[in-house]
Amino acid sequence: MVTELETLGRTIKEVQYRHHRAMDARLAAAGTTLAQWDALRAIGRTPGASAHALATATFQSDQAFGTLANRLAAQGLIERIPGRGRRIEHRLTPAGQATLDAGRPHSKAMLERSFAALTEPERATLLALLARVAPPDLASL
Repeated sequence: MVTELETLGRTIKEVQYRHHRAMDARLAAAGTTLAQWDALRAIGRTPGASAHALATATFQSDQAFGTLANRLAAQGLIERIPGRGRRIEHRLTPAGQATLDAGRPHSKAMLERSFAALTEPERATLLALLARVAPPDLASL
């Protein structure tokens, strides 16, 4: 049996879409959106990162991330400080860390429910397979 590649690609996209919708719904209880929470998570993982690095980490364009970062700064969730040259560095404020922390149980619950049908070895296999088909520079394919 040959797997239809378009169906496989669409199924991956459908899972991602459903995850995003479920995460947005759950994160609303923490007072944030998936886009905001993902940005806070990226900044929390790499304090002092540039806007470009954070845009890449959150799958956004530089312009889209800049707009989002401005909103997060206006809400008092992050601080943007000058770095070397024209670089702007990003750090969580205590309020940003609290929002990030408030979202973690919602994210964990959604992901546990989503992947409940898979055993731990199946989850490990899925992760390994997806890592093999998504090299860092997929655009070069």
